[in-house]
Amino acid sequence: MRNTPFTAALRSEWLKVRTAPSLAGNLSAVLVATVGIGALVTAFLGEAESDSPGFEPVSFSFFGLNFGQVAAICFGVLAVAGEYGHGTIRLSLAAVPRRETFYGAKLAVVGGLALAVGLPTGLATVAVGQALLGEHGVGLGDPGVLRAGFGCGIYLALLVLLSAGAAAAVRSTAGALGLLVPLVFLISPVVGEDAWFLPDRAGQQVLHPVPEGPLDAWTGLAVMAAWTAAALCAGLIVLRRRDA
Repeated sequence: MRNTPFTAALRSEWLKVRTAPSLAGNLSAVLVATVGIGALVTAFLGEAESDSPGFEPVSFSFFGLNFGQVAAICFGVLAVAGEYGHGTIRLSLAAVPRRETFYGAKLAVVGGLALAVGLPTGLATVAVGQALLGEHGVGLGDPGVLRAGFGCGIYLALLVLLSAGAAAAVRSTAGALGLLVPLVFLISPVVGEDAWFLPDRAGQQVLHPVPEGPLDAWTGLAVMAAWTAAALCAGLIVLRRRDA
């Protein structure tokens, strides 16, 4: 690979993630929590729940995503706000003075790793869940099943980038988590069916073979991508205008 300022920044950001136990731990927890908890719930409750009205075997297997996305948010936030908390942001910007290059390299590494973990997480969750459901499950070749697995990976990557953008905007781990946790976990249940425009509700439409509400699978991901783009732009504006 040609040694340019951007590739040098990429190597630096990769080294930060690889050598930070908290970041590696959160990234691993995305896979373990989503697949593991989903498998446990499916194994113990799947057969009983299969007789419930409206039971959907694919989305049921994603029960663990409720916990996996906590780790995804923490990974995105810590990857950015951690540098502000430790004061290392000054060293990073001294090494990469062009802030757009620094920000772009960080997002490329963080988002790329999230997608690399998210795709196998989504596919494994679907495969394991349907296997545990047995006769109550569906085949991987059925309509919308593999799309749900791949879509889960895209959803997790967007969630990580959304978290990274929010962390860059507020420059605080506690502040970013205080903003994201209510947005992702609390507002949708309160708003109810009208929460289709929120990032979590919109993005998770892809997990349903037959999406619920006014958005289809890919339109829902597009809405979440818009939220992510807005957060990333806000983070870049703050990074440009404020001192480290």
